[in-house]
Order: sequence, then C-alpha cells, then structure tokens
Amino acid sequence: MKSNELLLDAFVRIRETVAATLDGVDDDALVRRPSGKGNSIAWLIWHLSRVEDAQVASAAGLKQVWTSQGFAGRFGLPLPERDTGYGHSTGQVDSVKAPPELLLEYYDAVHRQTAEFLGTLGDVDFDRIVDTRWDPPVTLGVRLVSTIADCLQHVGQAAYAKGLNSAPARWPAR
Repeated sequence: MKSNELLLDAFVRIRETVAATLDGVDDDALVRRPSGKGNSIAWLIWHLSRVEDAQVASAAGLKQVWTSQGFAGRFGLPLPERDTGYGHSTGQVDSVKAPPELLLEYYDAVHRQTAEFLGTLGDVDFDRIVDTRWDPPVTLGVRLVSTIADCLQHVGQAAYAKGLNSAPARWPAR
C-alpha cells in the first residue's frame, strides 16, 4: 500500500463515521449539548468538516469547499466566513445549526476534494513544508496526520453524543 492510499483509508473512515453518526439523528439531538456545556453533534460535524477543508485546502493550494462551493451561504451561520470553530464560545457553539443532510453534503464535498488531492501525491510529496510558523516547520505528511487525528477525535465525540442522546436512561426504581 502506498502512503497516499493509507492516508485515504483514514479519511474514508472519518467519512463513514460521519455518515453513521448523522444517520437517523433528529434535529433536537443535533443541537443538544452533553451536560448542557459540551459541543453538539451539529457543531462537532461542522467543525471537523471545516478543519479538514481548511487544512487540506491550504496544504494543497486549493480553495476551501466552504466558500468555493457555496456552503457558507447555504449554512447561513452568524460567523465569519473563514471561521472553523477554534476557540468558540458557548454562544457560537449554539449558533451552529444545520440539518443532517446539509452537514453530510458538506462533509462529502470536503472528502471528495481531500481524496482527489491525495490521489495526486507520491511519497516524496509528504516531506514538503506547508507551514513555517512552527518549529520545526510542518510537512505535508505531518499536517495530514494531524488533520486525521483531529477529525477522528471530533467524529468520535459526535458519535458518543449521539449515543447519549438516543439511549434512554434506565435507572433502578427506588
């Protein structure tokens, strides 16, 4: 297996888990925040989509799907167009509302761009420096792995929140 194929497999797993998490989830569950303070499913899926979109587009020299394919307008969020969710306040988390179909449509468009980009890469490409703001500078390989790690964490959180929202509490009678 080539390196780009291995990375694509990881991104496919994110896509599969996003789709499974959004499958059958209702609008109330999408915006419910675990313990009233955690991040909602809608926010988590939107955020991980924005992270993958922004990170891969920047590293690939591409336009973000969010703006280039009109998703910013379709979501109509009261947030700056370039916002990815980093450092959001509780009010900003609450402002991220979208139906599951739109969340999945956006992630799928991001995933397609990521997959197309990965298909162009050879092993030598992963050593290319994509961010000099860090010490040591960040290579394409490191950026892609950190994006995968971040997105897998968030989709896992969303799947967990779905389970919390859908499983009725069963407490012993007292």
